[in-house]
Amino acid sequence: MKALILNSGKGSRMGDLTKNHPKCMTEIASMETILSRQLRQIEDYGIKEVVITTGPFEDKLIHYVESLGLDLEYSFVRNPLFAETNYIYSIYLAREVLKDTDLLLMHGDLVVENDVFFDFMEQEGSLMAGSTTKELPEKDFKAEVLDGKITRVGVSFFEHAFSAQPLYKLKKEDWGLWLSAICAFCEREDEGETNWKKLYAEEALNTVLSQFSLRLYDAEEKLCQEVDNPEDLTVVSLLLRAIKKKTVYLSFSTDILHNGHFTLIKKAKRLGRLIVGVLSDEVVSSYKRFPLLPFSERKAMFENIAGVERVVEQNSLSYRENLEKYKPDFVVHGDDWQSGFQKPIREEVCSILAGYGGKLVELPYNNNEKYRDLEKRTRADLAMPDFRRGRLRKELKVKGFVNAMEAHDGLTGLIVENTKVYKDGGAHQFDAMWISSLCDSTAKGKPDIELVDMSSRFRTIEDITEVTTKPIIFDGDTGGIKEHFVYTVRSLERLGVSMVIIEDKTGLKKNSLFGTEVEQTQDSIESFSEKIRAGKKAQRTKEFMICARIESLILERGMEDALERAFAFVKAGADAIMIHSRKKSPEEIFTFVERFRKEDSETYIVVVPTSFNSVKEEEFKKRGVNVVIYANQLMRATVPAIQNAAETILQNERAEECDSFLMPFKEIIRLIPEED
Repeated sequence: MKALILNSGKGSRMGDLTKNHPKCMTEIASMETILSRQLRQIEDYGIKEVVITTGPFEDKLIHYVESLGLDLEYSFVRNPLFAETNYIYSIYLAREVLKDTDLLLMHGDLVVENDVFFDFMEQEGSLMAGSTTKELPEKDFKAEVLDGKITRVGVSFFEHAFSAQPLYKLKKEDWGLWLSAICAFCEREDEGETNWKKLYAEEALNTVLSQFSLRLYDAEEKLCQEVDNPEDLTVVSLLLRAIKKKTVYLSFSTDILHNGHFTLIKKAKRLGRLIVGVLSDEVVSSYKRFPLLPFSERKAMFENIAGVERVVEQNSLSYRENLEKYKPDFVVHGDDWQSGFQKPIREEVCSILAGYGGKLVELPYNNNEKYRDLEKRTRADLAMPDFRRGRLRKELKVKGFVNAMEAHDGLTGLIVENTKVYKDGGAHQFDAMWISSLCDSTAKGKPDIELVDMSSRFRTIEDITEVTTKPIIFDGDTGGIKEHFVYTVRSLERLGVSMVIIEDKTGLKKNSLFGTEVEQTQDSIESFSEKIRAGKKAQRTKEFMICARIESLILERGMEDALERAFAFVKAGADAIMIHSRKKSPEEIFTFVERFRKEDSETYIVVVPTSFNSVKEEEFKKRGVNVVIYANQLMRATVPAIQNAAETILQNERAEECDSFLMPFKEIIRLIPEED
C-alpha cells in the first residue's frame, strides 16, 4: 500500500498563516503540524511509500518533510499549474507512481484523531471517512449512501447523504478504476467553458462507483476534519488539546516481553497517554504461574518503554480499583476475554466504563506459535531445580499464604499442576505439591513405617519434577538419625525440593492418624533440636527450608509442651513449625497459632487439616497460618474409584457398565505434556 497526500493547493483562505509556507505545514499543536501528524500516522501504521503532490513552496515542503527523519520513502510530484487546476490534475500528474497499488488518499489539510485513523485503516474493503451524526455541510463533501454503498460524492447532494471527508482507503482494483477515470477526464479536450482539470477528482469517481463497493466509515463525532480557514484551525487545535489529555489503561501480567506485547502497547499509545497496570506477583501466581521476575522488576521493565507515561500496580484480576481511581478514557485488551473465565472481568470493565463514558477497545489476540514456544521455555526454566527450590519461599514472601496438594506420581503431579477453578472473575489453583510418606508407601502397597527407602522416594520426586513446575514440600518422616538426615537435606536440595518436614518422634515410625492407639515415642527437645541444627548446617542453599512437625497434640501431651517445643525448634533454626491435631474441631490449632504468634510473628506455620477439614483457607490465613497441606485426598479419591471400576467389571463380566464414570483415555493423555 502507498499513501497519497494532496498538497498542491495555495491555501488562500488561511490568510497570513500560509503566506510563507504551504497549508499542510500549519502548526496545530506544540511541535506538530498537519503534515507531521499525517506522516507519523502513516509511518506508525506501517506504510512505507508516500506520494506527495506539491504546488507553491515546494522546496520548503520537501526540506520540512525530510527534516522529520521518518522511516518513509517519498515521491514528490509538482503541479506547475497549481493556481489554475484542482487536485484531479495533481493526481493525474502522479499517475505513474500510483499504479497497481492499494492506496490511502488524503487531503493535505485533513486532521484525524488516532482512534479514527487506525480503526479506519484496519477495516476491510474500500472506504471513505464520514459521519452519520454530524450536520450536513453546505459547501463541503457529502456522500450519498444507498443500501450501504456510496453512490455519489460531491458538495451538492443532500438526499440520502452524510457528511464526508477526503480520506479514502482503496483496494488496488478499485483505485485502478478511479485512476483510469481521472486520466480520462484530464486527457479530454476542453468543451467550451468546461475545464476538466478544475473539477474535483470525485467527479471522476462518481462515474465508476457503480463498478465497485465503496462504504462510508462512520467517525461519528470524533475528529476527522479539514482545516480550511483560521476558524477551523482554532476548533481543530482545541479538539486536539482535549484528545491529547485522554488516557489509556492497559493491564499486563507478563514477565517476558515479545513483539506481540510491543504491538499492543504501540496501538494503545495511539489513543492517548498510556497507563500500564502491572498485576502483582500474588495475582499472577494465583491464576497463571509464578512470575520469573518479581513485581518491582516487571514494573521497571514497562517504565523503560518509550511512550508509557505511568506504571501502576493492579492488585486484582478485577480492574475496578484502578478504573475508579484513574478513570481512563480507553481500556485496551485482546479479544480473547470475550469468553472463558475472564468474561465476568470484561463485563465488569464494560459496566464501569459505561458509568463515566469510557470506551473498551478490543484488539485481535495474537496466538502466534513462537509466543507459545516462549511460554514453554519459560515453564521449562520454572521446572529446573535451582529455580523451583526457591519458589516456595518467594511465594510465601509475596502472598503470605500457600496451599499444597498431595501428589504421589507423575500423573497426580500433573493434576495438581494444572487444576484450576475459575470463580468471581478470578482463578484458584494449588501453589505447591506435598510428597507424602503415607501416600508414597500406599501407592507401592507398603505400610507407612519408613519401609520405603529414600532412594525409592527420591525417584517419586524425580517422576513428579520431570513433568511439573510447582514447588515441592517433602514428608521426611522422623528424618532418621541425625547423621543420615544431613545427607537427605543435601539430596533434596539437589532435586529442587523447597521444604522438608520432619516430625519430633523416634523409633519405628507409626502414622499420626493412630495417635495414642499405638505406642509412639516423642523425641526429646534437645535431641530433635540437634537434628534441626545439623540439617541447617548441612544445607548448601539459602532457599531450602526445614520445618519441624510437633506431635504433642496428637500424643495428648498438651498445649504447653507443644509451644515449648515450637519455640525451641525455631531457636535451633527451623524455618517453619507444623502443628498437627486429630480432633475435628480446629480450636486447639487456633489456640496454638494465636499463642505462638504473640511471641513469633515471622516463623511460618504449617497445618494439615485432614481432621479439622471444615476450616476455609481464608480463615487460616487470617489467624496467621502460612501453609495448608491437603495431605492425602487424591490417594483417598483414587482407591474407591478404582475399586468401584474393578467391582463393576466383575459384577457384569464386561467393561461397558463402568464406562459412564471413567475418563476417556484421550482426556488423560491430554494431561501429559508432549516434548517437541
